[in-house]
Amino acid sequence: MLFYFNIILKMRTSLIKSLVIIALSIYNLNGQVYEFVVQTDTHRIIKDKTYMVETVFNTSTGEFEFTRGGFYSGKKNLDVDFEFNSNFKNDSIKKMLYTNTKKWKKVSSPKQKLQGKWLMAGRVTDEGEKRRDLNRSRKTMKILIDGFFQWIAFDTSNFRFFGSGGGNYNTEYENSPEKGGYTEKIQFFSRDNNKVGLILPFEYNLRGEDWYHKGLNSKGGALHEIWHFRK
Repeated sequence: MLFYFNIILKMRTSLIKSLVIIALSIYNLNGQVYEFVVQTDTHRIIKDKTYMVETVFNTSTGEFEFTRGGFYSGKKNLDVDFEFNSNFKNDSIKKMLYTNTKKWKKVSSPKQKLQGKWLMAGRVTDEGEKRRDLNRSRKTMKILIDGFFQWIAFDTSNFRFFGSGGGNYNTEYENSPEKGGYTEKIQFFSRDNNKVGLILPFEYNLRGEDWYHKGLNSKGGALHEIWHFRK
């Protein structure tokens, strides 16, 4: 009897391990962060199941080099149609096929609240909420995947680039995961390299597909932004 019980227990343990591996595989397809280093520069790739952002910055100083990103297709080879390219004036690249993905090293941290792509949807003012049209070509997007964040301001109609910054983020909450604290640590900032290393604490509040983001910006000014989840 004990013999058969041990067999059943081993089968159950094996099944649980298999389910965990499958779950992790599905999770990895939905959100991943990779890096590789070329000479003095870090190349970071943040991607979910449909969108990817590639950014290059100096490993030591955080000095911004370039960023580009857009929707992609494929698994091993990623065929990307860029929505933005900070170096577009110099290279005119709107599309790229990424084939050498084996050298990418996964650096993802555990999934956290706020994971996904978000579009700047407006601000909360003394007069109330002021919303913007999310269908316009001028966009500010923030992507948060596996402990890494990046915002990008761009125009899809003419590939104009207005700025980008990114680094690590962390969320924490007490009673409800829909409301808590959100912290950013800046690793690169195209507009001001002196902001590298800055840690910014915020409050977050999720209401449906809206993320209310409140705190002080990198210049010390008060902000209360509204971000809408991008599917």
